[in-house]
Amino acid sequence: MLMALKRMSALALAVSLVVPPAPVVAQVQLPALGDSVSADLSVGEERRYGDLIMTEIRPDPAVLDDPLLTAYIDSLWQPLLKSSRAQGHLSDELWERFAWETFLVRDRSVNAFALPGGFVGVHLGLINITQHRDELASVLAHEMSHVTQRHIARRIVGDAKSNALAILGGLLGVLALSRGGNIQAGYAAIMGSQAAAIQQQLNFSRDMEREADRVGFALMDQAGFRPSGMVQMFERMEQSMHLTDSGNYPYLRSHPLTSERIGEARQRASLIDDSAAEVDRTEHALMSARAKVLMDERIEALQYLEGLDAGGREGTRLEQLQARYSAALAAYKLRHRARGDAAVQAAQRYLPSEPAPRALAQRLLTMLQAEGALIGGDGAAGLLVLNNLSTQPVDRPLMLLRAELATKADASAAARASALEWLQSRVVDHPTDAGAWTLAGTLWELQGQKLRALRAQAEGRAALGDTRGAIDRLRAALRLSRTEAKSDQIEASVIDARLRAFTYQRRAHLQELYPRGVPRGVDPDDTP
Repeated sequence: MLMALKRMSALALAVSLVVPPAPVVAQVQLPALGDSVSADLSVGEERRYGDLIMTEIRPDPAVLDDPLLTAYIDSLWQPLLKSSRAQGHLSDELWERFAWETFLVRDRSVNAFALPGGFVGVHLGLINITQHRDELASVLAHEMSHVTQRHIARRIVGDAKSNALAILGGLLGVLALSRGGNIQAGYAAIMGSQAAAIQQQLNFSRDMEREADRVGFALMDQAGFRPSGMVQMFERMEQSMHLTDSGNYPYLRSHPLTSERIGEARQRASLIDDSAAEVDRTEHALMSARAKVLMDERIEALQYLEGLDAGGREGTRLEQLQARYSAALAAYKLRHRARGDAAVQAAQRYLPSEPAPRALAQRLLTMLQAEGALIGGDGAAGLLVLNNLSTQPVDRPLMLLRAELATKADASAAARASALEWLQSRVVDHPTDAGAWTLAGTLWELQGQKLRALRAQAEGRAALGDTRGAIDRLRAALRLSRTEAKSDQIEASVIDARLRAFTYQRRAHLQELYPRGVPRGVDPDDTP
């Protein structure tokens, strides 16, 4: 799932030779209410399983932290969470204990999936295929409902509960063996197979799918989305699958899409007032255009999308704007900066006439042009472009872009100091923001602050789940503090404390994965 989905079946088959299969769902007596399953699998246990899985998934290169797309998904996710709490589907315990975190997967397939503990993955192919925010929100609402109704816990109870850690441990053992050959290829393959096996274990029954449809549908209306978006999403995916499916629609396979489910969604939509004015589609169109480029960065795919800078002979204003956004980003990825800038300028002719959507679209195009300068290594030019934007709102996408531009060789000292100030405030409030920590590490290094740079890099690796990498960097920092005469002893004390914390965390993690002892090669000496 997380690497090439075309290899999923073969990889999952290989994993099945290592781990025992999950029990049949029909053998489990489903409780009437999701939370009653807690007698067999507590909320805390499910979250722990989710954390274990995410520890292995986060470092995968297919997991994408694109600030713009991440922020857009979150803008849909948060109202759904609020609606779920208001309707009583999300208890206080679930709210406090679960992560409620979404993440992006760089893949062309139309898919989304829920993991234990409130983690939901969204493939870029899903964002690309949708034409309205309501369609995308319907999928998020469906996956959220799998979590709130404790469907995942129901699948794990019984024998599967005792197998959950065995699955993770066995897969990590295979990962250790794979490192004898091509390290990168072996790592990528085993991570793909691990994720595929986990998703296969967590496929839901038809009754669970219908319940997720029903609960998800109810969430949408109160969250401000048009419930008809669920009907449109089903119809769009079904039509696309029949016409063009080449294995790129696993969402339909793991979530059986029947005419009965589509009919039920239509019936629900007919019973509510769905006549509210549609929200402007500009932001969604541009985020869909962005996903189209980022989901497949092969040269031939980028070259095709770059050709969209000529637009189309037919098409609405929105479609023309969307095409040129994709063309500009593809051109920048190909290092054709002039052509990318020209596509951004051409897109200006298709901006919305309404003030608010126009301002938002202009902001996104300006950030895109600055991103082009960043890809070209021209930090000063990118920062100059961003000077045309208001600093309000102070959002993560804009500030991370400013910080990344400040890491370039031609950026000013003032730009770097300003970026560091924001990054330091960011990581205090959001200590698991790996992107912010990593950029802070780069900027501290440019400032000659080696200890702070290494600590920031370590925190970034830890936020990605790579405690081994975090420990390595903190050890290097501790050695440096002992050899430098004028090292910052306060920072050295912080580093020492963090090293001990991460070492304890890693040992506990490995002990839980391998209760009978850590296999040879999985974990070198962990002593500080």
